[in-house]
Amino acid sequence: MSDHAHDSHTGPIKTPSQLLWTSFFAFVAPVFIIIGLVYFVTSGNKPGAGATDTERDVAERIQRIGTVELRDANRPLQAGDAVYKAQCAACHDAGLAGAPKIGDAAAWSARIATGYEALLTSALKGKGAMGAQGGGNFSDIEIGRAVVHLTNASGGKFPVPNPPAAAEAPAAAAAPAAAPAPAPAAAVVAAAPAAAAPAPAATPVAAAANGEALYKQACMACHVAGVAGAPKLGDKAAWAPRIALGVDALTASVIKGKGAMPPKGGAGAASDAEIKAAVAYMVNASK
Repeated sequence: MSDHAHDSHTGPIKTPSQLLWTSFFAFVAPVFIIIGLVYFVTSGNKPGAGATDTERDVAERIQRIGTVELRDANRPLQAGDAVYKAQCAACHDAGLAGAPKIGDAAAWSARIATGYEALLTSALKGKGAMGAQGGGNFSDIEIGRAVVHLTNASGGKFPVPNPPAAAEAPAAAAAPAAAPAPAPAAAVVAAAPAAAAPAPAATPVAAAANGEALYKQACMACHVAGVAGAPKLGDKAAWAPRIALGVDALTASVIKGKGAMPPKGGAGAASDAEIKAAVAYMVNASK
């Protein structure tokens, strides 16, 4: 009777070996598991959710929400070769970033076959490493003229585009203009001080917007992807020694050209002040 009672109270651990393993899994293993979890949580090498390293994603993250562009609507339209030299020659003369070289009929034949409208749309909206050319210093028609100049020099036969109002200009000029009524002397005297007032200087906000617009037109094709050794926009390590030189020194290098970068970065129509604004924009985005 006593032997039966003794057996009924015996536990599952019957040997020292079983006791050792039970102690290990009950106390030691949870400690190591907790240490591992703490290390994983505090480690800084975990991949972020949805993180990507593509240059396009980086450019989109640092891009501003809106821009302000100033354009003289009364200036004469530029010829296609002038727009090409200012806007396109930097890449298409040397074939940088996969751009087909001007005059390379074999590289252009398939593109020309798509038609002028398709080529113009690609130029205005951007394609591949080429940034959008629309909405900058040149109008859509001027960009179209540059497209025609580039393609016709490479085997195309597109007509040079003109604004719709160009055909109506001769008829409007033929009509005699009515002579304006002479203004009273008092009005002329009163208007003189207002005419002599200086035009307000461009605000820093407008200058920064112009710098960003010029960057997108002439600089983005190389500085987004780091083409031909150009420091990538936002790469603090690559820009640090350049920023140390100062904006004026960097502007002078851009105006003269350096390495694979042509004078003014290919934006020949831009003024020195506009070049400086673009340099300042890139410096501020890479600090």
